[in-house]
Amino acid sequence: MATIRIAQCQLPVPVEKNDTIALLERTIGEIAPRKVDFITLSEMFCCPYQVENFPCYAEKEQGRMWKACSGLARTYRVYLSAGSMPELDQSGRVYNTAYVFDRSGRQIARHRKMHLFDIDVKGGQRFKESETLAAGNVVTTFETEFGTFGLCVCYDFRFPELGRLMALRGAQVILVPAAFNMTTGPAHWETMFRSQALNNQVFAIGTAPARDETASYTSWGHSIVADPWGQVVSQMDEKQGVRITDLDLDRVREVREQLPLLRHRRTDVYELVARA
Repeated sequence: MATIRIAQCQLPVPVEKNDTIALLERTIGEIAPRKVDFITLSEMFCCPYQVENFPCYAEKEQGRMWKACSGLARTYRVYLSAGSMPELDQSGRVYNTAYVFDRSGRQIARHRKMHLFDIDVKGGQRFKESETLAAGNVVTTFETEFGTFGLCVCYDFRFPELGRLMALRGAQVILVPAAFNMTTGPAHWETMFRSQALNNQVFAIGTAPARDETASYTSWGHSIVADPWGQVVSQMDEKQGVRITDLDLDRVREVREQLPLLRHRRTDVYELVARA
């Protein structure tokens, strides 16, 4: 049986980077003795979620926050899905970028959010990431000692094509650092994770920030794990905390054998192809 122990960190988002690093050091230091394999952080865990903040907090790859996360993965010999952070590229564009580090602190994945969160819900949330962010264009999967994982960021996961492309590449687990708000969270959060998990027969793991009622963008929280049968294995409330969940990856194989959705696709009639 291939079992992975995953720790989801639903944390507040400090204004100061020094405070963020201190919070991560304290939290991961407390988790590590519990023999976790993977630690996951939320979307924009190190930047208050406002479009005007993204360029101000942005760092180049291998910048200060990147190095802090790499160092924590190396120190505690864990895989670290370092949520997402604002990334500044060589030409000055800013991306909402998720990194993953292996047990030696080596970067093994980078995903630039490709679907930008530009919404205007009547009577609810308005937000426009494209005012300061550029969009990525790569479907991201990566290899671990446990098998293939997929990686995307929040709004990306609403698009079923992306989840399916990761599953077709062999992903058994899809990591989703996210920050649904008080409009979309209660309406869609659980439904989205359950549907994407069952349609692609994967474990879908969404890690969100803790709720801060004083923030201009208020997180729904409720970090979640859904299994390949579409059941909720774990879901937190809105408060700060850590949730540890053991995933039996044999469950992916069992579900795919019993209900072979991926094999039953009619590729003679339709197909899905990634261009990048």
